[in-house]
Amino acid sequence: MRAARATGKGLASASTQARAQTKPRGATSSHGELDRLRKARVLVVGDVMLDRYWFGDVGRISPEAPVPVVKIDRVEERPGGAANVARNAAALGADVSLLSVVGRDEAGSALRRLLRREHITTQLHTDAGVQTTVKLRVIGRRQQLVRVDFEAPPGHEALVSKLRDFEKLLPSIDAVILSDYGKGGLTHIVKMIRMARAAGKAVLVDPKGDDYSRYRGASLITPNRAEFREVAGSWKSETELTRKANDLIRRLHIGALLITRSEEGMTLYVPGARFHVPAQAREVYDVSGAGDTVIATVGVMLGSGAALDEAVRLANRAAGIVVGKFGTAVVRREELFGREEDGRMRDERQEPSDDARR
Repeated sequence: MRAARATGKGLASASTQARAQTKPRGATSSHGELDRLRKARVLVVGDVMLDRYWFGDVGRISPEAPVPVVKIDRVEERPGGAANVARNAAALGADVSLLSVVGRDEAGSALRRLLRREHITTQLHTDAGVQTTVKLRVIGRRQQLVRVDFEAPPGHEALVSKLRDFEKLLPSIDAVILSDYGKGGLTHIVKMIRMARAAGKAVLVDPKGDDYSRYRGASLITPNRAEFREVAGSWKSETELTRKANDLIRRLHIGALLITRSEEGMTLYVPGARFHVPAQAREVYDVSGAGDTVIATVGVMLGSGAALDEAVRLANRAAGIVVGKFGTAVVRREELFGREEDGRMRDERQEPSDDARR
């Protein structure tokens, strides 16, 4: 039960560090740290999607309507949603499994193909009655002109089958990441959290919507600032924010709450303590998928046996790197532990994109 011990150790360490007001440490490039990440076994469950980008030139306005005509000259595809979380965890060297549902369609096949390239073990249940979620973005004149979404919730049979596989996978993993994008893939999340906690696993949740009661008992919930405001209401001071965070922790019996706060960095709340990590100064290019990178990094670190405050420091560094990339992107080990600039744009090409959450 290594993940359970890591979670307990992490909460205690975070409390101690917060009370002592320890300043964030820099990342290490030791081989021992990298070896430790490779030992982490992480299961990602949630709503997967295919992110498609159509790039082109805009030379005229359509005679049919006052809209630009885009002549497409390049197409890119990337795993999105929970698949992007899995991709980020795999990029750090962890042993990653992904459990979700896709349609029996071309987009589902494309997603499987992309995930195989990332060396992710996939258990994607096929539901012939739905279409795989696709987010299509049309980019012209170096800006997003339109986004088209294709989606439908998975059926009951596929979800029940997925829940059975979830239970079978629990003994072989260290940490569970539940990536909720509100597409119906986590209908049984209450049971999943209960099962995982009973098995002694760390359970991290990237939430969606204004009802967090379904996340009761999780080890860690990671809303961004806007998402937390939707649930807890606005605040006028850090004291008020801390009170709201502690109220949520107490009411839902969760281990910790990590609020990502954009240019303000991120703040970790555990019962009776607060631990803040300032944002790292870096040019922000695109915040799409930054939350995926954060929860993937924390999950891998906890799965490797790291303390929670250490995991948050590294996740903050990862977030600072990924916002300098285009679209749903990943942060690789060499970027976190040295030779950052060498690998920075290896996969992601610089183009404008849209908001962080779908």
